[in-house]
Amino acid sequence: MDSDLYTQLDTAPAERAAPASAPASAPSLREEVYVRLREAVLSGDFAPRERLAEMRLAARFGVSRTPVREALARLLADGLVERGDDGFRVTLPTLARLTDLYELGVTLELRGIARVIEDPSVRHDPEIVEAELRRWYEMREHPPVPGLRFVIEEERFHAELSRACGNPALTEALVSAQRRARRVRMYDFLTRDRVDSTVTAHIEILELVLAGRLDEAYRALHVHLGDSPAAVTEHARRAMTQMALHAGRL
Repeated sequence: MDSDLYTQLDTAPAERAAPASAPASAPSLREEVYVRLREAVLSGDFAPRERLAEMRLAARFGVSRTPVREALARLLADGLVERGDDGFRVTLPTLARLTDLYELGVTLELRGIARVIEDPSVRHDPEIVEAELRRWYEMREHPPVPGLRFVIEEERFHAELSRACGNPALTEALVSAQRRARRVRMYDFLTRDRVDSTVTAHIEILELVLAGRLDEAYRALHVHLGDSPAAVTEHARRAMTQMALHAGRL
């Protein structure tokens, strides 16, 4: 598990480079177009329901229409686009689907801390926790500008906290859920108070983990993520409302 999972927007876990002892071949053009288009969709480069015209995308990526057409077919299978009479469009996740992804994230993250509480032989990697804590101290001193890209910082916190617990499978599943929810979640960090409260919550959780106060860290993380089904649904509803407002759909 490494930081490429959440800091490199155009690289998925299965597509990371091979070990140095086995030189990796360059990705094919069709794979490159698929990855770039998928990350553009996930990162909100296109509005909900926006039509994805093959000619325009081919010009954007500097390729022919064939790899674009193949990428769109793969994104259709991924559930990220839909096809209508006038071509492909970006899907708009339903509240139920987004809530499911939020709930999955809560379950995976809490399990990361729970496994350390339950097993005395397991502990969080202090180097990972300390490095992430320093990063959030820096953001407290120099607050990031509210905006769509802050979700990447937020994703990294949760992925690093999970990675520190020592179960790579948990972290890979979490990163996948984060990525699929990103295009809506990114609209949840558009105000100064939302960013500031997130920075404060992250620092509190990391300090508690580092101090070994894991029961308190578990509760703080649960509150941060949503400590009831209703709270999780409200997180999802708020993000979707902001997305709709900024897309001019309300």
